[in-house]
Amino acid sequence: MPSWATVLIIALGGAMLLEGAVYALFPRGMKRAMREILGMPEGQLRNGGLIVAMLGLVIIILLVPRI
Repeated sequence: MPSWATVLIIALGGAMLLEGAVYALFPRGMKRAMREILGMPEGQLRNGGLIVAMLGLVIIILLVPRI
C-alpha cells in the first residue's frame, strides 16, 4: 500500500492534469469563466469553494482505505 505522501503527490498530479487540460482545451471558455468569477461576491465564492472542498474530502474518505 502506498504511503500517504505518495497518495498526496498522485492526487496533486491528477489535479494539475485536469486543471491544465481545461485551460489547454477551452482557453476562451476559461477566460469567460474568470470574468464571471471576478464579478461574483466573495461570500458566494467562499461557499462554493467550501462545498467543493467538502465533496473532495468525502470522495477521499470513501475511496482511500483506512490505514
